[in-house]
Amino acid sequence: MPPAAASGEKADITAWLAVAAGAIGSLMATLDISIVNASLPTIQGEIGASSSEGTWIATAYLVAEIIIIPLTGWLERVFGLRRFLLIAAILFTGFSVMCGLSSSLTMMILGRVGQGFTAGAMIPTALTIIATRLPPNQQPVGTALFGLTVIMGPVLGPLVGGWLTETFSWHYAFFVNVPISLILITLLLVGLPKGKMQLGELVNADWFGVIGLILGLGGITVVLEEGHREQWFESALIWKLSAVTLLGFIFIAIGQFKATRPVIKLALLRNRSFAAVFVLAFVLGAVMFGTAYVIPQFLAAIADYNAMQAGRIVFISGIPAMMMMPLFPILISRVDLRVIVGTGIALLAMSCYLDVTLTAQSRGGDFVETQLMRGLGTVFCMMFLNQAAISSVSREDAGDAAGLFNAARNLGGSVGLALLATLQDQRWEFHRWTLHSALGANDLNVQDWVGQQAMTYGGGPDGMAAALRSLDGMILRDALVMAFNDDFMALTLGILLVSPLVLLLRPLPKGYHAKAAH
Repeated sequence: MPPAAASGEKADITAWLAVAAGAIGSLMATLDISIVNASLPTIQGEIGASSSEGTWIATAYLVAEIIIIPLTGWLERVFGLRRFLLIAAILFTGFSVMCGLSSSLTMMILGRVGQGFTAGAMIPTALTIIATRLPPNQQPVGTALFGLTVIMGPVLGPLVGGWLTETFSWHYAFFVNVPISLILITLLLVGLPKGKMQLGELVNADWFGVIGLILGLGGITVVLEEGHREQWFESALIWKLSAVTLLGFIFIAIGQFKATRPVIKLALLRNRSFAAVFVLAFVLGAVMFGTAYVIPQFLAAIADYNAMQAGRIVFISGIPAMMMMPLFPILISRVDLRVIVGTGIALLAMSCYLDVTLTAQSRGGDFVETQLMRGLGTVFCMMFLNQAAISSVSREDAGDAAGLFNAARNLGGSVGLALLATLQDQRWEFHRWTLHSALGANDLNVQDWVGQQAMTYGGGPDGMAAALRSLDGMILRDALVMAFNDDFMALTLGILLVSPLVLLLRPLPKGYHAKAAH
């Protein structure tokens, strides 16, 4: 790729077409993380998956993205940026069709893994296009555009997926990628120049790191996802997967010492400022993707919302992002980074804490205020932590730092989804039996209520059985609401736990302008 134009020059139309391609690619990549969330109950019913198994439809995509993001720099060098992105776009289209045609959970998960591998390549490469095709004075515009797509993708996903599910069917939540991919491929062909392949990079690659990422990150996510159902370490499967995870992390460690250019430069985490950014990005990912999963699940199970109605509520958090993005270049040069990120952290913590008081009567309107707060907090954290990641390391390490930052965000989302689903299952059972035990069979009030309900169902043994089923249904519903509240409390505590790390962030230099890493 040729270097970006000199400062003061203007990018030509082909450069902006390339930037548009990068923005569309990163939007698709982040959109498809959550596009299934609002329609997940419908998909689960049609392919025969339980609610806990259904989380894999979201998690499998995230895990694959986490693995591929640190590998994109190496794959760019091997195939050339243009060729690499064209391959990714074509394969992404094929895997999207596979998901749309899925008739079983296995087929769906394989398709989602393929989507994640190919879509994940489009996130860091969007920044590469901005850094190489735009002059420095125009890069803040490109960076703000990229930031908008990364933030809007997860919140647009449930809305788009919900509308397609309600208007057509859930299959079109995947088929919609086909025409968009055709536009993306056209822009890539026009906007990016041809590059040479460097197949020699395959010989010198950090294969220990590559294999370690697949085994380690894949293994730990499966352990977190399946641990509760398998009774944790009472299961031979969990022991085997834990061993695979450990082996993967050992391979990554070997790669750090053996490889001339590690595929993921963990040495950057010795930098205190960057380590703080990494942990904050991890928790931010858990909040972003966790709430985009939990809220539609609550609205579907408790408020009986359809996919589109739930998607509208999730989309509310994107409104502050759209409003604040034009101010990004101004804020980043005039306001202390720690003040902005600290404000964002406080807003995120408050938004999750206000949602711990949900009841069985709660509806979408109860999320409007917290979703607006969450959206504003996310844009403050996401955009400015991205710049903190790049500025806290040397220029040579900026690309590795950006890759680690994106990997941390997606890894946080993957781990967050797995832990929230596990916590919800555990707490649902706990609250169910707690409520049951509080209703004594000899309690006169309980007896009166059951008797009255039995009469409404016609009396006799059949009426009594119906009354008891009605009571158990109410207990199940209230226990589920309490489990959702526990999810939001866990997110609140997680945010508060890492909030002191804001003090370790390094302020940006005076007159700093937004940068794109490559």
